[in-house]
Amino acid sequence: MKPIKTTALSLQVPQEPARLLIPKEDEDEHICRESGFQGKKPNSREICRQRFRQFCYQETPGPREALSRLQELCRLWLKPETHTKEQMLEMLVLEQFLIILPEELQAWVLERHPESGQQVVTALEDLERELDEPGEQMVDLKLTTGS
Repeated sequence: MKPIKTTALSLQVPQEPARLLIPKEDEDEHICRESGFQGKKPNSREICRQRFRQFCYQETPGPREALSRLQELCRLWLKPETHTKEQMLEMLVLEQFLIILPEELQAWVLERHPESGQQVVTALEDLERELDEPGEQMVDLKLTTGS
């Protein structure tokens, strides 16, 4: 920022927040490298989501930088340049739906790597049908919260 001198005080001229520009083909590698992943490349969207959700204010020198970093992390996760509003909403709703599931079901569903809320619902309905069938039992899965 460039200071502008006035007679009584010095004003700071805000600049546009810095944006991280990564070529599309290198984005996954950059995300993995920055996140400390080596070897098999994990799902970059999941890494970006985790980085967005786990970001701490204390990681930045001030509020402007914190907001700018959150915006950058959100863009990396939701990719508004390639996803529609509906797709971005689906990602947010899917994440929240998974959060509200009981822990046992959450772990079970996450093992299946769902891409949409509909896939989660279908998997859970299939599980319910399996548990209702006589002779079929799945240990350690409880379909009610707090049980």
